[in-house]
Amino acid sequence: MAAKKILIVGPSWVGDMVMAQALFITLRQRFADCEIDVLAPAWSLPILARMPEVRRGIAMPVGHGKLELGLRYSLARELAGQYQQAIVLPNSLKSALIPLLAGIPLRTGWRGEMRFGLLNDIRLLNKKRYPLMVQRFVALADSGTAPVPEHWPLPALQADTALAASLFRQLGMDAEQPLLALCPGAEFGPAKRWPERHFTSLAAHYIDQGWQVALFGSDNDCAVTTAIAAELSPDQAVHCHNLAGRTQLSEAVDILSAAAAVVSNDSGLMHIAAALARPLVVLYGSTSPTFTPPLSDRVRVLQLAVDCGPCFKRECPLAKDRGAMACLEQLGPQQAIAALASLLADEADLIAAH
Repeated sequence: MAAKKILIVGPSWVGDMVMAQALFITLRQRFADCEIDVLAPAWSLPILARMPEVRRGIAMPVGHGKLELGLRYSLARELAGQYQQAIVLPNSLKSALIPLLAGIPLRTGWRGEMRFGLLNDIRLLNKKRYPLMVQRFVALADSGTAPVPEHWPLPALQADTALAASLFRQLGMDAEQPLLALCPGAEFGPAKRWPERHFTSLAAHYIDQGWQVALFGSDNDCAVTTAIAAELSPDQAVHCHNLAGRTQLSEAVDILSAAAAVVSNDSGLMHIAAALARPLVVLYGSTSPTFTPPLSDRVRVLQLAVDCGPCFKRECPLAKDRGAMACLEQLGPQQAIAALASLLADEADLIAAH
């Protein structure tokens, strides 16, 4: 019997794509010889290349939120006749068009944006039954009648260690010195970003302990990472590497895989670090780990209980009145240092026990 071929219409955000690997792993567990292709934004192809369950990533030619029926139809014609099933992860109507136009016989997804007729294996989402996004992804691997998965496979990205070593050399980093990776950006908005001065204090502490620090982010995060590095002393700055805007996403994955520890806001890089099984401390502000937590056994989550949160706002609506964001301003660097020290101590104990 020929291998079952499945097309996944993937999500548009970095973290969601990382979490979707739990679905890919589940499908391979249930259909050992299945072949999985993922239709997704072009930026995500390097992430998909680091998921061994995925045969190939297919670049979505249409920008997020755009209709462009001609482009969708052209791609659908190319994909026609190749798949027995499509699983559509986004809930938008537009995301279900290509599987329909490609004539894929079985088209699975949550009901979402009135997609009757576009999907023929349509599921009604019970948010209480599936409170986590990863549960909602994994649930689409079954027939729709299976019980809620209490456990699911953790995403596990495979980094290119040889490329990581080469990148260390190119970027002037010391492969023998422990690396603390800091991820101070958040595309969602400033209400998810730990204050820059807190990141600077954290970086200075670990540099003084003999570590090197790397600041990760996209071009959009350059102002934030530059401000963090600028407040270090000259002696400390020598051991701080500002990588924002200097690395491709694939390169950031490989460098992160070599980090001794990671401290991050709730962001796509946080999910990548979790999927690389790095010791990870996550700082939550306006959002909550109750829907899209880092999927890892090697993580500490820090979040203050404040009367105004979590508010899920992109910008703090009370910052002007209070002079600061209470949820993140009051979450000080010493708390992050203590959490990371505890995590690393537990890691050392596990290693010693074995």
